[in-house]
Amino acid sequence: KKISRVVVTRDSTQPYPYTQPHKMGQAPSSPADSSVRDTYLWLWSPEFLDCESIGFEDGDYDFTANLPDDCLAHIFQFLSAGDRKRCSLVCKRWLFVDGQNRHRLSLDAKSEILPFLPCIFNRFDSVTKLALRCDRMSFSLSDEALFIISTRCSNLIRVKLRGCREITDLGMESFARNCRNLRKLSCGSCNFGAKGLNAMLEHCKVLEELSVKRISGIHELAEPIKLSSSSSLRTICLKELVNGQVFESLVATTTLKKLRIIRCLGDWDRVLEMNGDGNSSLTEIHLERLQVSDVGLSGISKCSNLETLHIVKTPECSNIGLASVVERCKLLRKLHIDGWRIKRIGDEGLMSVAKHCLNLQELVLIGVDATYMSLSAIASNCKKLERLALCGSGTIGDTEIGCIAEKCVALRKFCIKGCLISDVGIKALALGCPKLVKLKVKKCRLVTGEVREWLRERRMTLVVSMDDDETSGVGIVDGGDQRVLETVAEEDPLPVTDGDGGAGVAGGGRIGLAILKTKLGLLAGRNLVASTFRRWSQSEATSSI
Repeated sequence: KKISRVVVTRDSTQPYPYTQPHKMGQAPSSPADSSVRDTYLWLWSPEFLDCESIGFEDGDYDFTANLPDDCLAHIFQFLSAGDRKRCSLVCKRWLFVDGQNRHRLSLDAKSEILPFLPCIFNRFDSVTKLALRCDRMSFSLSDEALFIISTRCSNLIRVKLRGCREITDLGMESFARNCRNLRKLSCGSCNFGAKGLNAMLEHCKVLEELSVKRISGIHELAEPIKLSSSSSLRTICLKELVNGQVFESLVATTTLKKLRIIRCLGDWDRVLEMNGDGNSSLTEIHLERLQVSDVGLSGISKCSNLETLHIVKTPECSNIGLASVVERCKLLRKLHIDGWRIKRIGDEGLMSVAKHCLNLQELVLIGVDATYMSLSAIASNCKKLERLALCGSGTIGDTEIGCIAEKCVALRKFCIKGCLISDVGIKALALGCPKLVKLKVKKCRLVTGEVREWLRERRMTLVVSMDDDETSGVGIVDGGDQRVLETVAEEDPLPVTDGDGGAGVAGGGRIGLAILKTKLGLLAGRNLVASTFRRWSQSEATSSI
C-alpha cells in the first residue's frame, strides 16, 4: 500500500547501477563514499528526454507523471483512509485525483465547520455516500448546512445522520428536494420528526432502505408516516422509538422485503396484523424486546414468502404463535428464538418446526428448554440443517448432543453454550456429523480441556473453540454482512409483570427513562456470547471463492 519512488545510486567503480527503494517524502540516504553520487534510472536514452519539461530538478522526478489519472485513482482505492489523506499531501495532482475519486466521506458535523463546507465539497464533488456525526456535547450542523450539502452533492445515494440535533423538519424537506436519487437513509439521535421523514419519502422515490433510531420527534402526537404508491422501499429498521406505530403504513406495504423492530415501546400486534392480506413480500423479520403476542405472530404467519425470522426476548410469544408461523411459512430457512428463560416456547413449538420447516438451514435456540424429543425430531426431519446454536438451556445434555451427532448429517457449524453437557457428548460428535467443520463450546462446566485435544486428533480438519482458547468472537452467521445475532445475554432481567399476573413489556413514561431501563437491563447480564454465525460464514464465503 505504500507509494514509493525508486532511486538509483551509481558508483564510479560499478559498471551498472543498482536500485534502492526510497519512500515518498524522505530524502535519499547519504552515501558513505564521497565518490558515490545519486542519479536517476532512465528508461530511455538521455537524448530522448527533456529534463526541464519533466521537472528534473535537483534529483526530484515524479515517475507517476505519465500515469493516467484513472490508473492513479484506481491505486488509491487500495489504500486506507489514513494513507489516502497522506497521499493527497504529496502534490497538487494527487490532491486533485484523490478528491475527484472520493465516493465516501464522513464528517464531524459540528457547527464550526459550516464556513468550510463549500471548500470541502468543492474538493470532494463526487461523493455519493455521506456520514454526518456529532457528539452530545456539541452543537451540530443546522438546516442551512444541510441545504448547502444537498446543493453541492445532488448525487448522494446514501446518507447517515447521527446526533444532528439542530436539523429540523424544514431542513430535511429542503434536503429531500435536492437529493432525489437517495437510496439509503439512516438517522439516529436527531430531533426532526414525522414531517421530515414524510418529505423524504415523498421526494426520494427510489429510497430502498430506511433506518430510524431514537428520533425524539416521533412522539405520541406525531402524524402518521405515509408512503407514496410509487415507492420502492425494501428495508425498514426501527429502534428505540416511543411511537413507532406511526410507521404502520410502511410495514404494510407490499414491496417491503426486510423488517426489523427493536426495543420500541407500545403494542405491536395491530401493526403486524396489517400483513394479513396475504400479498406481503416480506422475507425477513426481526422482532426484539417488543410487546408482541401470538396475535402478532399470527399476522406474520400470512407472509408466505418469509425465509428468516428472529423472535428475541418477546415474553408474550408462546408455542401457539410459533406453530402458526411455521405451519404457513413453508420457505423458512433461518429461525432464531431467544426465550428469555420464560419457558413459553418449548418442545411443542419445536415439534411444529420439525414437522413443517423441512428447508431449515439455520437454527438458534437461546434460553429454550428443548428436550430429546424435539431435538430428535428436528435432526431427523430438517435434513438441510447446516448451522445450529444451543445456548443457556438446562435440559440439553449428552443424550441430546449424541442424537444430533447421529442424525444431523448436513451440520457444518455447531455452537453450544451454557448447557449441561460433558466430555461424553463432545466425543459423540467425533463419530457423527460427517460434514462438521467448526465447533464452539463455551461455559459448559463439565467439559474439560482434554477432550479438545482428543477431538482434534480424531477430526484434524475440525476447528474447535473452547473457553481456554485465545480465539474469541467466533460466530455462526450465513450471509456475510447480515448480523444474525448481535449479543446473547446469559442472565437478562426478567420482563415486567403486569397487575394481572401476565408477562408484559414496560411501557409508557418518558422515552429517556424507558430507553435507559432497556440499556441497563441489557448491561445487567453483559456476560455475553458474541453470537454465533458471523465470522464463520465470512470464512466460508472466502474459501468458496
